[in-house]
Amino acid sequence: MTTFTVWKFDSPDGALQAESSLQAAASDGLVTIVDHAVMVWEHDADKPDLHHKHDGPKRGAAWGALWGILGGALFAIPVAGVVLGAGIGALAKATAGTGITKDDLERIRTEVTPGTSALFLVTEDADMDRLGERFHGRDSRLISTNLTEAERETLLETFGGG
Repeated sequence: MTTFTVWKFDSPDGALQAESSLQAAASDGLVTIVDHAVMVWEHDADKPDLHHKHDGPKRGAAWGALWGILGGALFAIPVAGVVLGAGIGALAKATAGTGITKDDLERIRTEVTPGTSALFLVTEDADMDRLGERFHGRDSRLISTNLTEAERETLLETFGGG
């Protein structure tokens, strides 16, 4: 099953450290990374920087377009007011079919702030128990996923970060 998750870290370098661990886990066969991006928002920056590396051959145009939306348009929208709702609504139409809802976009936009970072993942074939051992206890929080509620609960039990 293909899983989309967004993990927030309370430091600008947290997502980069998690990315390194994730890539090691992929090398060990614990997960297949279909695509991923890291967003870093330094304390003194006006907007976050998005770092996207092309992962496997399964990377589709939809995920590449999504990273562009998340890295640019989503963070150009003001955080409060009617403009946020209208802007998020337009972006939600652009992400239709990815499993990412308007609520997910709003949560990502309001929770990823200066001084934080986020790891955006599209994965398959994860050995949840062994992968969870490597990530459990990190200073992270799951802020978006396309999993069902039961699958989400299992993910949070394994990795923490509710």
